[in-house]
Amino acid sequence: MTKAKRNKELLALLFLDLDRFKRINDTLGHDIGDKLLQKVAERIVNSIRKSDSVSRVNMEMSDACVSRLGGDEFTILLSGLKKAEDLLQVAKRVNEAVRLPMVLEGHDLVVTASIGISIFPLDGEDIYTLMKNADTAMYHAKEKGRNNYQFYKQSLNESSVDKLRLEADMRKAIENDEFELYYQPQIDIKSGKIIGAEALIRWQHPKMGMVPPMQFIPTAEECGLIIPINELVLQSASRQNKKWQDMGLPPIRVSVNISSHQFNNQNIDETIEKSLQTAGLDAQYLEVEITETIIMQKGDATISTLQKIKNLGVRIAIDDFGTGYSSLSYLPSFPIDTLKIDRSFVMGLLNDTTNEAIIKAIIAMGHSMKLNIIAEGVETEDHLHILDSFNCDEAQGYLLSKPLPAGEFAAFLENNPFAK
Repeated sequence: MTKAKRNKELLALLFLDLDRFKRINDTLGHDIGDKLLQKVAERIVNSIRKSDSVSRVNMEMSDACVSRLGGDEFTILLSGLKKAEDLLQVAKRVNEAVRLPMVLEGHDLVVTASIGISIFPLDGEDIYTLMKNADTAMYHAKEKGRNNYQFYKQSLNESSVDKLRLEADMRKAIENDEFELYYQPQIDIKSGKIIGAEALIRWQHPKMGMVPPMQFIPTAEECGLIIPINELVLQSASRQNKKWQDMGLPPIRVSVNISSHQFNNQNIDETIEKSLQTAGLDAQYLEVEITETIIMQKGDATISTLQKIKNLGVRIAIDDFGTGYSSLSYLPSFPIDTLKIDRSFVMGLLNDTTNEAIIKAIIAMGHSMKLNIIAEGVETEDHLHILDSFNCDEAQGYLLSKPLPAGEFAAFLENNPFAK
């Protein structure tokens, strides 16, 4: 730092974190993980050429340039830089070197890295600040989809402060009962009968007003609050459904989205059972929705968890089907009841024959496995008519109804405008 300041040069700190490294340790063992770290370290060192640092006077300086902080975190220190643009080629070369395929003990592996970059003195004038800001930039790189590099910006730091504030507000929101459920009807296409509803969480913030889920759910997942929020949704949806039945309204199923964090909780089946018992709701009127990626992540453990839920009598749906990377041959292994066709396919139905082919294939495949098929994102009469001609079972979308507060949904259920 002293030399850089004296020579009016830039000093850059690159904070590198391997993407999804834990998965390699968990699936192949720590021995393979250690060998992979050694290989990555070798590649990083080899990708840092002497020309990348004019201050390398001796071997000691060169050796000190790349360091492993611990776990799968590395830092690269570059000095003698005249302009920030010089870093681009270095970061690009490191990224490309890390992600080259490798073979370790017969396993073909590809690992990628997310890199955050802070620059002295632009992004800090002490070691602590430079490290903190490079780390912040690295997490921004992960948010951008991983396998890339990002420079630190002050706005990133402000974003982190906003997240901390949002986390604190969410904790208060759970205590103060600020979350509310809205319900979007699901309708049988042939009869027009309302057969279900998806429970969707909303947050009425005392100062910010209605906060959309896309704004607070990612933060809730990062800080672990998604689990108590999911439990709150399960309990509230079960109680509300039982209340509608006690009012004499037609019995329907209510669907609740389960996050991967909640699903991986070993006691998810107990949480669901407790919600049903507390509400006094029969299990057949509750459906849990999980994403396509969840069912593929842990194999036998996932099947076991799903079977526990199924044994309660609860229905299971795969949400956003068609957008993930699951092998269709695996589907019969899972005790599921419903496939929900992702809204992106329905929205493109009128101007893309590929979407039409995908929807037809999903419906045919699902029916061959005795599964119920529901299409999301139905917004026009044409959407509904085409889905009807494809023999899709159910529909959900703004053509039928936007998500409604519990009171409005009760009126909608009682005076169903789509009944034939």
